[in-house]
Amino acid sequence: MTAEAEIVAELRRLRTRLPQITGALTASVDGLVLAQDAVDEAESVAALTAAALGVAQRLTHTTGRGAFRELLVQGEDGYAATYAAGSAAVLTLLAPPRTNVGRLHLEARRAGARIGELVDGALERLETS
Repeated sequence: MTAEAEIVAELRRLRTRLPQITGALTASVDGLVLAQDAVDEAESVAALTAAALGVAQRLTHTTGRGAFRELLVQGEDGYAATYAAGSAAVLTLLAPPRTNVGRLHLEARRAGARIGELVDGALERLETS
């Protein structure tokens, strides 16, 4: 199974554990879609995620909060949440307003760690070949 297929499988498992999620996306830190599950305009969402990530990274660094871990944006119609996924990727989830944010964080952090392992492992294999 390729890294992309494994990432898509992880996104689907995450959506099984959190059925209220309306979309899940994994992108590179520079805004390229790596895998997605039910995200309209995935390329635009990935690009906006990269822009928000850049600001969040500067904010955590400037305020002495360490490396970026996660970003939660709440709008009138729900949440857009972004989580670090290894050194080169992020996981972005879309969820409705009634979402249990604690559960969202718990499951997304686990999925982000797994996706990070997959992406970082694929990058290591490319570098050594």
